Amino acid sequence: MRKLISNSELALSDLPIDGDDAALAEFQLSFNGYGHHGSFEECARIANGQLHDTLTDLRTCLFFEQWRWRHFGYPPDEDATKYLWELVAAIREKLLSDEREC
Repeated sequence: MRKLISNSELALSDLPIDGDDAALAEFQLSFNGYGHHGSFEECARIANGQLHDTLTDLRTCLFFEQWRWRHFGYPPDEDATKYLWELVAAIREKLLSDEREC
């Protein structure tokens, strides 16, 4: 069973190390975007709009991309993988600057 991590509990040590795609996939599921936003539609709106204003937005995008590629039935392509790691880097920056909403 996957471990959900709230924004208030999220630590730098929870973030995957760059290049570890297995750890990235696990981290993507540490936030439940559907549950947090109450619907698939709201989660999709944030992810498809690539909203990156808040820690929650970033984690929503990361979560949604995991399910998007799972639905496709194959691993993310090179551009998508680059985007996923950019999201992780942005999450790291939010944590370093202590920009988190709970």
